[in-house]
Amino acid sequence: MIAKKILAALGIFIMAFSLVACKGKDKTADQQTKISKAAAAAPASQDGFILVKGGTFKMGSPQDEPWRSKDEVQHEVTVGDFYISPYEVTQKDYAAVMGNNPSNFKGEDLPAESVSWLDAVAYCNALSRRDGLKPVYTVDGATVTWDRSAGGYRLPTEAEWEYACRAGTTTPFNTQTSISPEEANYYGHYPYEIEGNYFSQGKLATKPGRYRQTTVAVNSFSPNAWGLYNMHGNVSEWVWDYYGEYDTAAAADPTGPPTGTRRVYRGGGWNDFAKNLRSAYRGTLPMEQGSFNLGFRLVKNAAALSGSVIASGVKNEAKQNGKILIAFFSWGGNTRGIAQEIRSQTGADLFEIELAQPYSEDYNTVLDQAQRDQNIQARPKISNHVENFRQYDTILLGYPNWWASIPMPIASFLEEYDFTGKRIIPFCSHGGGRFGQSLTAITKLAPRAVIGEPLSVHYSGRGRLSGDVAAWLKKNQLP
Repeated sequence: MIAKKILAALGIFIMAFSLVACKGKDKTADQQTKISKAAAAAPASQDGFILVKGGTFKMGSPQDEPWRSKDEVQHEVTVGDFYISPYEVTQKDYAAVMGNNPSNFKGEDLPAESVSWLDAVAYCNALSRRDGLKPVYTVDGATVTWDRSAGGYRLPTEAEWEYACRAGTTTPFNTQTSISPEEANYYGHYPYEIEGNYFSQGKLATKPGRYRQTTVAVNSFSPNAWGLYNMHGNVSEWVWDYYGEYDTAAAADPTGPPTGTRRVYRGGGWNDFAKNLRSAYRGTLPMEQGSFNLGFRLVKNAAALSGSVIASGVKNEAKQNGKILIAFFSWGGNTRGIAQEIRSQTGADLFEIELAQPYSEDYNTVLDQAQRDQNIQARPKISNHVENFRQYDTILLGYPNWWASIPMPIASFLEEYDFTGKRIIPFCSHGGGRFGQSLTAITKLAPRAVIGEPLSVHYSGRGRLSGDVAAWLKKNQLP
């Protein structure tokens, strides 16, 4: 009982038992035959890039796919031929072209990460110039023009990326219905559908396995049927498109919305749960923001194209003269402790999100409640409310990392108020997964807010909490 109470105080749900690395369930003979045939049909590479022959496929996920999001509406898309790199851009290549290496994990063969979308576009143009190719992009403030006739390097469109990732498959992963930690680099303690099978894992296609807690070399694991490595896991990958709802009409070579506030990334990273590695999963962040689990790979045109695509960003502006609110949800107490430390250093107003029907105090029960609410995207009713929300320009938003995302009370809070012109600066407690996909969840729910530099705290932060909070406040230019 004492051990369970200690676990209950943790800000993220961690495995309560020993985990043994193991390979995913063997593919059936029929599945293996399909993959072998697809691999045999895959075109040979040219100049290090692989030619992907265009075709028509169903983009998004079917309604019965576990852990799908409502922004994955399935629709028919046709893409033309294009060349794609079999690997994510390495730190060695990035540093050779850009003269710096911003990556959190260091290693020449590791993927370049902690790069923003704008950094990735700048790299594409710089590499094109170095190799004597016409640069693809023109950047003018928040407007980026893609010259489709240019033969230089570029980011894939969202449709190209998913088409290449799937490599002819229609299942959640290009490894079929599940993916093991021996097939991809992710938070292997949490394989696909673990959320609903945490204490009884007999139905899982893949059992819990290794969590490496770092990126790995870009040529690790087996490639997909078209010769592409790490389309699932290692680092997520930036694509061209602004984030928005799909145009579900049949389309040829779609390029996404012409305007927006967030860019899309795909594939999931080393600290993501398997559900966020699915071929259809869509992540999103502001184009000037990077992350330690976010990189990119390159594509090139395979045929002469014409015209331009102009994408104009809607730049969110945050007011700076109003008050600061620390709003948080806490179950085990870790997030509450962080919020109180922030208040002691800032003197900001404190608001704890409370539920009309609180979650159970029993650890096992709340595990089930939390995953169920996430799966159905529930909006638990909040019993208290912020008085005069308009007076606050900056909201320091705190929460525990639950099942690699925000707890659903945070979603309820974000949907209750108008965050236009406000700055949200997230902070979360976690047990190893850092932010998971919580930042994407926040940006989707508050598209008109400015997102500041987030803070992740391991459990309660222990002796480092005061210093970490002080450094975080300074980074965000808060008093």
